Amino acid sequence: MSAIDEVKQKTDIVELIGQYTTLKKAGRNLNALCPFHSEKSPSFFVYPEQQSWHCFGACSTGGDAFSFLMKKEGLDFGEALRQLAQRAGVALPTRVERDTQRDANDRLHQINEAAALYFHNLLLNSPAAEKARSYLAGRGLNQKAITDFQLGYALNSWEALKPYLLEKGFKESEMVEAGLLVSTEDGKTHDRFRNKIIFPIWESRGRVTGFGARVLDDSLPKYVNSPQTPLFDKSGTLYGINLASPAIRQQNLAVIVEGYMDVIAAHQYGLNNVVASMGTAITDKQITLLKKLTKNILLVLDPDAAGEEAMLRCIQYEDKFDIEMRFVILPAGKDPDDIIKEDVQTWQKFITDALPVVDYTANIDKEHAIDRLIPLIAGTQDGLRRHRYLMQLEKVTKIRYAKLESTVEAFRSRQTIRKPNVKPTARTSKTIVSSPLEEECLALLLQHPELKKINVELLPDYFEGSANREIFSAWCQVGEPDSLRDKLDTALHDFLDALLNRPVLATRIEERYNRYVLRLREEFLRNLERKRAAVFALEAELKGSGADLDKLKEEGIEVSAGLREVFTRQSRGGRPGPQKNPSG
Repeated sequence: MSAIDEVKQKTDIVELIGQYTTLKKAGRNLNALCPFHSEKSPSFFVYPEQQSWHCFGACSTGGDAFSFLMKKEGLDFGEALRQLAQRAGVALPTRVERDTQRDANDRLHQINEAAALYFHNLLLNSPAAEKARSYLAGRGLNQKAITDFQLGYALNSWEALKPYLLEKGFKESEMVEAGLLVSTEDGKTHDRFRNKIIFPIWESRGRVTGFGARVLDDSLPKYVNSPQTPLFDKSGTLYGINLASPAIRQQNLAVIVEGYMDVIAAHQYGLNNVVASMGTAITDKQITLLKKLTKNILLVLDPDAAGEEAMLRCIQYEDKFDIEMRFVILPAGKDPDDIIKEDVQTWQKFITDALPVVDYTANIDKEHAIDRLIPLIAGTQDGLRRHRYLMQLEKVTKIRYAKLESTVEAFRSRQTIRKPNVKPTARTSKTIVSSPLEEECLALLLQHPELKKINVELLPDYFEGSANREIFSAWCQVGEPDSLRDKLDTALHDFLDALLNRPVLATRIEERYNRYVLRLREEFLRNLERKRAAVFALEAELKGSGADLDKLKEEGIEVSAGLREVFTRQSRGGRPGPQKNPSG
């Protein structure tokens, strides 16, 4: 987690804004007289769940905690970051500290890459690896798949890798930190992986972060992984993501299976958008990683894994991350690699017939589908998504939409009454999710200066994250890309470097840029529409919130027209033109 994200996570926007104006409860949100301009009726709203704010009055703008403090105190981004970091007790790293940590991580990457080559060479050439080669051949893997995934073999020895890496100039302590050696109680060390098939694990940028290993017999455990290290975090890793990313982007779909062999078999047969969760339940970190590539995720479940727990998590993920998830339940006793090797067309049919979450739940247990789904649908924060779930549920259960809706609303009302009063300051463990779409667009702009000549008006307001907005605004002002760093506060230099080094496809640059502009505009308009809906809901609940509803209705017409224009251009693949900002 970056320092900026840590400050975001530990800053409660309600507590921050509450120091400048009196906030009052407004449904699930809060409102107040705007602290930026004089007004008699409150038009300023704070959204705790999104940790954002918006003024529907004269300001007609909004943002996050950084943008609020910058606007209120007249600060630049770096000054706001340092103030909020001090409030949150977050120590911002100095340039020297950042460089030192980067050097240390580079060193660990080098160790892992040297170890991966060592293991791979043994698998290809060592007589001791004959059993491993026979096992992989028996599993149907060809030489190209073995090479593409750089599979390897660890000798049946307590000290084989260690002397090899020592000869390469690496320190024993570095090998322990990388997870390649195990320290014993007497202070000695030995190789972690012995007599096993090795699966190097890469991050999306193509650097080795850790290893998986499989025994050559049926002893348990069959698989072991590297321990948690500065580079390797199993909960935030997807096996095969380095090879699958281009196909996921191109097909706009990510398929998640469970194991290493499933991924390798899929890629061997040309199914390149497949990754593995490495045997773990799907995590927030993995979803965040995939959402940088696509909003469409398909989860392949073993029959024993299918059930309420998986469904519960995935409805929450759809709502929390604004993604679409579908599900495939495999026949009993069949793994993905079994099906793929038997008949690729059968696998493709499974993918085509994958079920949305509501249909999936009803399919595995029609009798209890309503009881299971109503609480989950009621807990969904996005009203549009809630409506879609109810439409699907009506179709599956044949129960009228109106009856399902009244049941959900009754459940929501009961939950509101029962919900204990929680002080806003308790929101210190919230998950901060970056905006992959914003970052992908920025990376493309930064790495391709020629895009500056395209006559497309991409507005700063389309970037909800203050850090993204700052970099985009600076990019608009500078004449040469090389001078961008001088325009930015030093607090943003690391983030800028990450964007400059982010992998970007080198094809159809202008086409992808135009698509990003349309998608950013769509996200901006949808977000504005959700915030307006919250104001109207409050008006209906309290019979008068004080907001200028006539103005909001007029803006709503502009938002709807803007969305129609976006959808039309997207369907025609057309270029976006100059855009009017509906909020101002």
